Formats: sequence, C-alpha cells, structure tokens
Amino acid sequence: MPGGTTPPPGREATVNVAVRGADETAAGSVGVAGASAVAEDGDRPVDAVVAVGDDAIRSTVTDPPAAPVLPVTAEGGRHLVARAELDGALASLVAGDGGREAHPVVGVHRDGRVVARAVRDVALVTAAPASISEYGLAAGGTDLGSIRADGVVVATPMGSDGYAAAAGGAVLEAGTGLAVAPIAPFSTSPDRHVVDAAAGLGLSVEREGAVALFADGVRRATVDAGTDLRVERVGSLDVLTPGRR
Repeated sequence: MPGGTTPPPGREATVNVAVRGADETAAGSVGVAGASAVAEDGDRPVDAVVAVGDDAIRSTVTDPPAAPVLPVTAEGGRHLVARAELDGALASLVAGDGGREAHPVVGVHRDGRVVARAVRDVALVTAAPASISEYGLAAGGTDLGSIRADGVVVATPMGSDGYAAAAGGAVLEAGTGLAVAPIAPFSTSPDRHVVDAAAGLGLSVEREGAVALFADGVRRATVDAGTDLRVERVGSLDVLTPGRR
C-alpha cells in the first residue's frame, strides 16, 4: 500500500486515492486499479494523491498534500508517470509493488525572503528576445565563475530530465542534488554542475538588461543587474515510485 499500512488479519485493505487536476477520467483509473477514489479534503483518509498535469504538480508546492504524490504528465519521465501508463502504475501501487522517494522543493531567496518555489526547476532567462546576459554562480562557499548565456536553469531530480536536460544538464536520481546548466550559452564548451540542494546555489545577474525568473515554467518576477539570488531546499515532497508490471 502507498501509505505502508497493514490491514488487520482477515480484512482486505482499501487504498484511498485522491486526484488533483482537470482530468475527468483519472478517477476511473483509480477504480480500474482496485482502489477507492476519495476527496482530498473529505472525511476518509487519503493514502495517495494523483497529480495529473503541470498545474496539479505545481499545486503541491503551494498546497502540500498530506499523502505521497504520484505525478502524472502526458509524456511522463524518469520521476513522472505518463498519462497512458496511469492504470498500470496505480495497479502496481495497490498491489504493493513500489515505494516512495523524497524530492526537494526549492525556494528562490532575494533580499532574505522567498520570492518563488519550485518542485521541478527554476530558470533565469533574458526578457528581451535573442539577447545574452551574464550570470555568476557560487555553491558551498566556492565561486563557480560566470557564464554568458540566454539564461541558466536549476533543476531538481524531478525536473532534471526536462528543460535542464535539453540544455545539456545532468539527469539526476532522487537525493543527488540540483542540476545547473546554461541556456543557449555564448561559449561552445560551458561548464555544467550538480550542486547540493541543502547547501544551495548562489546566482547573480552581472549584466545590464532585465531577466525573467521562472519557477516550474511560470514567470514569477523580473530580476535586474546586480541582483543576488539564492536557490536552496526549503521543503520536500514524497513521491510514489510504482514498480513495473
């Protein structure tokens, strides 16, 4: 069972699953898998939350669920379930085949306060089309130098096989850190890094021109030259890992 609860002898356990996201057929997948579809804010206990789509996955940052999450997107990924494979993933979890992993939720700090949170990735991208900025990087008290590029992306393991991977960043397993990669770099051989999420990453904008701050694909703020940011772990999300059936 996702919640790790053992039923009393002689009584079959019921797995209660809540669904987030505008997918009217997902509740049907819950029933097909042999689980019970319940309301997340209802009276019945919730063993797992299926978050279908980008908006639903983003909502786990602002409205953290009380139960572990099965994140679902159309294409799926290393830590995401493809929508077409949801029935099988749920059946696997109901059968007890699978586990869970802790994934970091990162916060972007500016002037001592958190201005954005993300569970998949954070990016700084030049606001003007086809323009280059310069970004300073520091991790664990070590200056990593600067990069000239259209932007820079910092991804958690959950987001590391998405936009960051397309930019050449490392694809990470849970608990291994944050992947850092430049977006459209000016150099032909730019450095890419994996940094400790707990220690954090310092980011600074070192060139004039407005830069947009994105968290999980949504624009959250505008950052000007001379601004110092810090990206570090501010929480965690329990993610279900169904076995293969």
